[in-house]
Amino acid sequence: MTLPSTHDVALAAERRTAARLLLAHPLIASDGPHADLFPLIRRHADWLGKRFQQVLGYRLLVDSSYARLFKAGLGTDSGHRLERSTGTPFTPHTYACLALALSVLVTAPEQMLLSHLVADIRAAAADAGIELEETGRAAGKRTLVAALRQLVDWDVLIETEGHVAALAQEAGGEALITIDRELARVVVAGPLSQARDGADLVRRAADPGFGGPRTYVRRMLVETSVVHLDELTDAERDWLRTRQRREAQAFSELLGLEMEIRAEGVALVDPEEELTDLHLPGTGTVAQAALLLAERLVERLRPQEPGHPATGGTLVIGVAVPDGLVDEVLAELIAEYGQRSNWQRGYLEDLPSLREAVLDLLVRMRLMARAGRLRAEGEGLPEGYVEEASEGRTVTDVHGARPGGDGWVLLAAAARYATQVTVRPATAAGKGTDVQEELPL
Repeated sequence: MTLPSTHDVALAAERRTAARLLLAHPLIASDGPHADLFPLIRRHADWLGKRFQQVLGYRLLVDSSYARLFKAGLGTDSGHRLERSTGTPFTPHTYACLALALSVLVTAPEQMLLSHLVADIRAAAADAGIELEETGRAAGKRTLVAALRQLVDWDVLIETEGHVAALAQEAGGEALITIDRELARVVVAGPLSQARDGADLVRRAADPGFGGPRTYVRRMLVETSVVHLDELTDAERDWLRTRQRREAQAFSELLGLEMEIRAEGVALVDPEEELTDLHLPGTGTVAQAALLLAERLVERLRPQEPGHPATGGTLVIGVAVPDGLVDEVLAELIAEYGQRSNWQRGYLEDLPSLREAVLDLLVRMRLMARAGRLRAEGEGLPEGYVEEASEGRTVTDVHGARPGGDGWVLLAAAARYATQVTVRPATAAGKGTDVQEELPL
């Protein structure tokens, strides 16, 4: 076997670095935060464009001043949400403000005053029959500022003089804004002209097109923390079962990701921990409480003898969480670790808020979920999508692998995060007790 040359190794490393950057940051400006790597994307633009199209069905546009990877959706409740600087997720109203701002910016002058931009956004809302919150009120101003700050982060808006946050000032501050119309035009990736409404846009954006099950499964693997088997149709499970070893090699070469294959599903793991917007274990009250909650729930609810149907076992992808158990465990954790670990007082005094934040993180990590219909049952499939495996093919039976009905479900991947907790006493330099979570090997 011929070993790759030094040049081939360096070439592959360059392409992998560029691909990883685009996957993590689909819109990159030549003079933005990643300007040092932009020439790398330009150098390998043709190869990257072909590979992203072949593997994930994503379109790549590389211009002299920006690179835009047009990703596709994964369906309802599968998006990567936008957040304010405080970590609060965008509301539907904030997204509406963002969309209205983009509709104005694509034909706006190169520079304009902040007050004129706000007036144009309000006029666009009126033309579209959209009722905005009163932008003269504090809450309405903050919502609009959050949308405009996102555009600043994307380099669509440049704060030439002053800041967009001036809008939220009581006196109604002013600012001069420079607009990159080209970037504004390439922000939206979904098929807007074809969609009848928002729900239809989500469905159409998730359609893998000619790639079918192959493309959708690859997108799921790359864009989510873990793919459980009952989140796939028969055709998708069949393709994954027959291809997973080869796919593991392909993803390692293209993106430097390692594939973990379990009876319940598959996950791509990034050894560099760069290609994720979620981190667990993590710092802060919510991340610590979430990890501890997962550990306690796994300990109490772990099934006795889960297995795989191919070996005569019973496939268990999720187990029901009894009503009230989450609150019970969180109350125990607050009493046990809250004060000693210097958890945020607001959460210590407001259990419902802590529960909401913790469950939100665990759901986005795909460690817990609400019970309901799944993709394996035909939920959320685009029209005409092939969901059955080819005739004569035997696929893993996922019927009953997680409970139906209402309530919460603890998913199999949570066992990966079961922890051993070590509590160390406070030191002279520290303000609170240190809680360390050690993952099992």
